[in-house]
Amino acid sequence: MNFTKGEELLALCREHMLGLHEVMLRREVELTGLSEAEVKAKLTLSLEIMKRATERGLTADIKSVSGLIGGDAKKVREHSERTKSVCGSLMSRAISRAMAVLEVNAAMGKIVAAPTAGSSGVVPGVLLTVAEEFALDDAALIKGLLTAGAVGFIITRNATVSGAEGGCQAETGSAAAMAAAAVVEMMGGSPPAALHAAAICLQNVLGLVCDPIAGLVEVPCEHRNALGAANALISAEMALAGVASIIPFDEVVEAMYRVGHSLPCELRETALGGLAGTPTGQRIKKVLF
Repeated sequence: MNFTKGEELLALCREHMLGLHEVMLRREVELTGLSEAEVKAKLTLSLEIMKRATERGLTADIKSVSGLIGGDAKKVREHSERTKSVCGSLMSRAISRAMAVLEVNAAMGKIVAAPTAGSSGVVPGVLLTVAEEFALDDAALIKGLLTAGAVGFIITRNATVSGAEGGCQAETGSAAAMAAAAVVEMMGGSPPAALHAAAICLQNVLGLVCDPIAGLVEVPCEHRNALGAANALISAEMALAGVASIIPFDEVVEAMYRVGHSLPCELRETALGGLAGTPTGQRIKKVLF
């Protein structure tokens, strides 16, 4: 069950009549020597950490070490509970959960890097909200995590998930692609539709820079996790409706990698350009350091 490209993954799905998550599960069994039950047990542990991080970020009084972020996830959740949300209930819950995980991360709490700490809110924010909305159990969430893992694995083999190497498109973009594919499979979509969703996600943020203020994974990272959650849900919705990515997933991944390397170093997590280079960004840096 070895694959490094999206087309190879789809070929295995066709050959064995399996979903993306099933191929990924078999690959993990072959690679690690663990049983399917043991692989799922490890994923269940990750899932519980994700749940605890979202819950803590939405209920506790959290402040990051720098004091730049904390409490905004609760604001979004409480606003949607008080009044009719502009985004709708599902979207509002997803973005508040995504923000919550980033706040927990910035406060030195325990999170799951999915695929990175700086993009860790997207996958749990999206998957947990979709499961809540459609009354899906943990087995469905584990399926989603396997699908997300398959997409993330392909991106790491052919591009990057590092903001320092490829900009934020490689971090929150990849996380959104992982989440979108997962939602498609959780909702009964086909393997090709899942990769179409992932491709659409990456296209939507192609060229997104990484410009953390003062070099901290806080601002604008938290807001971009919210964007990633919205991007994942939008892309999954389109793919489930039958909308296809004109450019195949593998080619989109390659394009993302090339674009990332075309970005100047100031826009790749060096905190020298973008928002980090603004007068306010530089002033905050001086205050903190």
